[in-house]
Amino acid sequence: MIEIKTSELSDGDFNRGVFATRDIKKGELLHEAPVIAYPNKEHVFIEKTILADYAFEYGKNHTAILLGYGMLFNHSYTPNAVYDINFDNHTFDFYAYTDIKAGEEILINYNGEVDNDDPLWFNSEEKDGGEEERN
Repeated sequence: MIEIKTSELSDGDFNRGVFATRDIKKGELLHEAPVIAYPNKEHVFIEKTILADYAFEYGKNHTAILLGYGMLFNHSYTPNAVYDINFDNHTFDFYAYTDIKAGEEILINYNGEVDNDDPLWFNSEEKDGGEEERN
């Protein structure tokens, strides 16, 4: 259903993103990314590494690194996917927010909410019409 390919949106070291391998219907589960959670007080150590740009808030007292494809979705202020934190399963569950065509890149809003247009933490200047990337 999804695969990793070179992304034209990404300007990181690897220029990759997550793409649909088939048409995906709105609401369909795309991926369950397992988490490695750690207490927020330990984030000071992660901030000294590149992983700081990939960490997700995981509840009130923890931060998480996502496994699987979880950290490879690129950002858009008009995403076609969303995620929910599944604390029972210790996963981030990614769902299609809109219908997604085969070959289309799957994008999330890094701010966590579809309509949150706050500047991103790693680059407050918008580029390319409001899309920013990190992969």
